[in-house]
Amino acid sequence: MNTTELAGKWNELKGVLKQKYADLTDDDLLFVEGKEEELYGRIQQKIGKTKDEIKKMISEL
Repeated sequence: MNTTELAGKWNELKGVLKQKYADLTDDDLLFVEGKEEELYGRIQQKIGKTKDEIKKMISEL
C-alpha cells in the first residue's frame, strides 16, 4: 500500500488499529500527516512489531 492509498483509507484504518491495539492513542495516529516514518516508529513502540510487520498488517486490513 503506497502513501496515497494509505491517506485515502486512513480514517478507516485508524478505527481498526485502535480497536485491535488499544494502546494506540489519537495522538499516536496523528503522525500520519507528513510523518509516516514517525508513525511507524510509534506503532512499533506500542505493539512491538517491526516496520515490515506493521506495513503487512496495515495492507491486510
